[in-house]
Amino acid sequence: MTATPMSKGSNLPVHAPVVRVELAWGTGPGVPDVDASALLLTDTGRVRDDGDFVFYNQPRHSSDAVTHRGKLAAAGGSTDTLEVDLRGLEPAVERIVLCASADGGTFGQVPGLVLRLFDAGTGAELARFDMAAGTETAFIGGELYRRQGEWKFRAVGQGYASGLAGLATDFGISVDDAPPAAPTTPAAPPQAPPAVPPAPPAGTPYPSQPAPPAMPQTAPPAVPPAPAPAAPPRPGTAPRLTKGEERLPVDMRKRLSLRKEQVAVSLQKHGATGVTARVVLVLDASGSMSFLYSRGVVADVVERMAAVAAQLADDGEMQAWTFASHPARLPDLRLGELPEWLRLHVRVGEMSLFRRRGRKKGLDPNQVDMRAVGIQNEEQKVIAEVRSFVRDHPASAPTLVLFFSDGGVYRNAEIERELRDAVEEPIFWQFVGLGRADYGVLERFDTLPGRRVDNVGFFAVDDIGTVPDPELYDRLLSEFPSWIAAAGRAGIL
Repeated sequence: MTATPMSKGSNLPVHAPVVRVELAWGTGPGVPDVDASALLLTDTGRVRDDGDFVFYNQPRHSSDAVTHRGKLAAAGGSTDTLEVDLRGLEPAVERIVLCASADGGTFGQVPGLVLRLFDAGTGAELARFDMAAGTETAFIGGELYRRQGEWKFRAVGQGYASGLAGLATDFGISVDDAPPAAPTTPAAPPQAPPAVPPAPPAGTPYPSQPAPPAMPQTAPPAVPPAPAPAAPPRPGTAPRLTKGEERLPVDMRKRLSLRKEQVAVSLQKHGATGVTARVVLVLDASGSMSFLYSRGVVADVVERMAAVAAQLADDGEMQAWTFASHPARLPDLRLGELPEWLRLHVRVGEMSLFRRRGRKKGLDPNQVDMRAVGIQNEEQKVIAEVRSFVRDHPASAPTLVLFFSDGGVYRNAEIERELRDAVEEPIFWQFVGLGRADYGVLERFDTLPGRRVDNVGFFAVDDIGTVPDPELYDRLLSEFPSWIAAAGRAGIL
């Protein structure tokens, strides 16, 4: 099949179910590097959230329908490739804008720039669009769009002197950091207009934050109201006194004292009075969690979990991780430092549109650069890292992992493999879903056969802030004692 040569504005029908979009250019001295990317748009002409941008720092859409396959170099030229499964696109996606950005120069310095469309199944070239540019640093080469239930391809050829940031924010992407150094040939200075994306519908992945130009760092939340007084602890359930409590603000100290009593009552209720454990906290920082961070829900969850560590751990401390596309270990949470820890470390992930040049400015030395964490869901990576930590730091007590996520689980096989392999390790994994769906294999783990002991607990709540402390602690700790008993019988503990 002979490829159809395209002129600017022309279009053609696309009958292939899966297409490969290849951006090609000539290389040589003084030629900037070029990166391909894709934006998934609804009928509003905007993305639903930052997860609808596929590029080198976010190479896979959550639907698996659009993937950045990466670059190949050949004699005198390079290619960067995207693959689109038109059958797998969600009904809300009406257009896929196929973009390019020049790193360290302008497209006027890029020879032989061409966009080619292939049938991914047969390898047949369907279309070819030769492009010319001047001072632009970002470019829309073409777009795939849905028309009356059928897909078509249009050659666009529109340049942006404002670079990838300007292009992305035009379609509703939030930009967190400044573009790289100015190009070597004159061009209009990059502008990054503020992103003001519409509020995403409930349940969509990776919603953008409302405040431009960045996904915001979470400020300390307003102090939540003190819980209703708990019933006095039963004999033998008195809460442990924990180092550092005396340094907490009075209202926080009162909440902690009540919550420790409620944890002690829950442990007694489940036959685990006097049990000790190392407590590990894992916080989902993917883009879809941003609303829960901005409302202070995640900070309140951390404060409530501090009471679990204060009652279970001998030193009252809690190890902590955050994760999205990649995991990152946070500083250990010590009770006396809780207010400052919440301020510095309870933060949502960030998308970096540019190849990062060093650590982000203005961070505290102990803070994680959240651009390195990203915004997608990759639970299996943080599970593997926590497992490695437990192996490298053996303890006499078992480990209880408190893992909070709003869903969007799609690495089911990898997650199942990690948790199955962890059956023989002294770790109980308690997952808590924060009001979304798509928890994947986590919801099915209680019934998965072939394990000597059940090492995973899971429950989900629509609004964890409305769940009273006694109920929350009962649900968190209901399976942990039975696992301790089973793991002991199996020789795991």
